[in-house]
Amino acid sequence: MAFLRKAGNILSRTVSNRISQEISASQSSVFQAIRCMSTSKIFIGGLSFGTDDSGLTEAFSKYGEVAEARVIVDRDTGRSRGFGFVTFSTVEDASAAIQALDQQDLHGRRVRVAYANDRTV
Repeated sequence: MAFLRKAGNILSRTVSNRISQEISASQSSVFQAIRCMSTSKIFIGGLSFGTDDSGLTEAFSKYGEVAEARVIVDRDTGRSRGFGFVTFSTVEDASAAIQALDQQDLHGRRVRVAYANDRTV
């Protein structure tokens, strides 16, 4: 899984650099397809410590098909770190969820919702 993520990141950077050098219709469609894959994942910050994966799935499934929902937990304590990620099947669903839930109340806390950024190592 980690290998595929790294390969995707390298491919994304390569295509992005090529498109910025030579803009054409065919290259633009390839870039759009790669960008769509990475922008269907959103970040949710400010989660209640009681929110779990299933609660996150339930809250976000109203806006589209949720492929994965994960609350990030502390390795040592197993307690939520207060943020998580939701991956949608389509970019449109992710966009709808961001517009609907950013700065809204979720399980008693005001959450921040935005597109997830890839971590650089």
